[in-house]
Amino acid sequence: MTNGITVFGECVWLSSGWMENVAIKIDPIGTITDIETNAKYESSLMARLPGPAIPGMPNLHSHAHQRAMSGLSEFRASGPGGEDSFWTWRDVMHRFAEVLTPEILEAVATQLYVEMVKAGYTAVGEFHYIHHGPNGVAYDDPSEMSMALIRAATWAGIGITLLPVLYENGGYAGKPANAGQRRFISTPDQLLDIINAVETIHKADPQVRVGFAPHSPRQVTPEGMKAVFDGVTAMSADAPIHIHVAEQEKDVTESVEFTGKRPVEWVLENFDVGTRWCLIHATHLIESEISALATSGAVAGLCPVTEANLGDGIFPLIPYLEQGGRIGIGSDSHNSVSIIEELRLLEYGQRLIKRRRNLAAPGPGGSTGVRLYADSLKGGAQACGRPIGEISKGKRADFVVLDSAHPNLIDRSKDNLIDSMIFSGNTPKFQEVWIGGKRQVANGRHVREQDTLDTYSNVIRGLDF
Repeated sequence: MTNGITVFGECVWLSSGWMENVAIKIDPIGTITDIETNAKYESSLMARLPGPAIPGMPNLHSHAHQRAMSGLSEFRASGPGGEDSFWTWRDVMHRFAEVLTPEILEAVATQLYVEMVKAGYTAVGEFHYIHHGPNGVAYDDPSEMSMALIRAATWAGIGITLLPVLYENGGYAGKPANAGQRRFISTPDQLLDIINAVETIHKADPQVRVGFAPHSPRQVTPEGMKAVFDGVTAMSADAPIHIHVAEQEKDVTESVEFTGKRPVEWVLENFDVGTRWCLIHATHLIESEISALATSGAVAGLCPVTEANLGDGIFPLIPYLEQGGRIGIGSDSHNSVSIIEELRLLEYGQRLIKRRRNLAAPGPGGSTGVRLYADSLKGGAQACGRPIGEISKGKRADFVVLDSAHPNLIDRSKDNLIDSMIFSGNTPKFQEVWIGGKRQVANGRHVREQDTLDTYSNVIRGLDF
C-alpha cells in the first residue's frame, strides 16, 4: 500500500450529504486525500464497498477493564439501608480492579476493542485510571498500564485517545483512598510522567492521541487539576480534557456541601471550559447549567446504557440540544457495546419523560436517527481530538458499510437507512468496517477475532475474582 488505495462506494454519506458512485482516495497512513463523486468503478484500481457507507462512530468514553466484570454486579448488594446503587456497584468494581495486571488489562481491552470495531465504533476515548500495581506500588515504567491499552487498540485496529486520569484522593476533603482505589491514586507529577512517556512514543502516530482526565470534582483538588492541565497544555495546546461530573445526585449534594457549588457549576467557574472539554454524564443539571454547558462549546459525553444500568438518571437532552449543545456517546462500563442501543436509549429516555415521539428530530419531516448519529459523530470527533467523524478530505478513512440485505434494511435508502439501523432490531448491520484506510471487519467478522477471543478466554478462566 505504498501508494495508498482508492475505495469505491455506490452510496456514501459524505459531509455534504448522501452521494452516489463515490471514489475515496486514501494515502498510505490512512488519511483521505480526495473524494470524487459520480465516479466510475475500475476493478483493477479500486476496492469496492459491498453496501452503503457511513462514517464510523467515535466511542468517547471507555473504562476498558470493566468489560471483564460485565454482568458480575447484577445482584442485590448490602448497601446502606439495604439499597443497591451506583456506590455498591463501585465497591464491586474496585475489588475487580485489584486483580488486574498489564497482561490481563491488555487481553481484556483487546477483546473489547475488537467488539467495538465490529459494532461500528472506529475510535475510542479511553478514560484510564489504573496506573499502578497492587496496593498502589508504582511500576518501574509508570506508563506500563497505559501502553497495554495502546497495544490493544493497535491490535484491534481502532484509533485511540488515551486519557490518563488524575485521581488524588478517596473523596472530598482529602478523604483517604480505600483499598480498591490505591492503584488509581497519583500525584500531578506522576501523571505528567505517564502522559509525557506516551506522548513521546506515539506523537507521530495518527491513530493515537493523548489527553488528560481529572477523574471528577470529588477525586481531585483544584491545585492538582490545574498543575496537570498546565503541563498537558504545554505539551499540546489542544489536547482533549475529559471529566466525570454530576453523574449521581450524591455527587451534586456532596459538591454543594464541600465546595458551595454544584459540580458542573464548579467546573465552569474554575476553568476555561471550551471545545477541548468533554463533561462525562452531566446527568443532573439545573436550567442555568444546561445553558452554560450548551454555550461553552464543550461536549456532553453521554453513556445511556451505563447510566441506566447504574441508576444514574436521564440527561436533559432536549433543552440542551435546543440551546445548541454538543453531544457524543460512549459505552463506558460496556454492559453493552452497541451504537444502536446507546442512541436508541438516548431518544427513548426522552420519550418516556415527555410521553411523545421523535423528540430529537430537528423539526417536521426531520430524521431522529440522522440527527442523533450526526450529532454524535461531530461531538465524538471533537471530544477525541482527532480528524474523524466524517468522510471528507483531510479526515481519517474511518467508515462502516451497512448490510443492505439485512432484514431490517431491505429497500431502505439514505436517511431511512440510519433510522432503520437505530430503531429496528438488535443484530449487527455492518458488513465491513474500515479504520485508517484498513479493512478491519469483513463479512461481519473482525480480521483478528478468533485469536483475540482465544487469548481473552484463557485470561478470564484464570481470573481469581
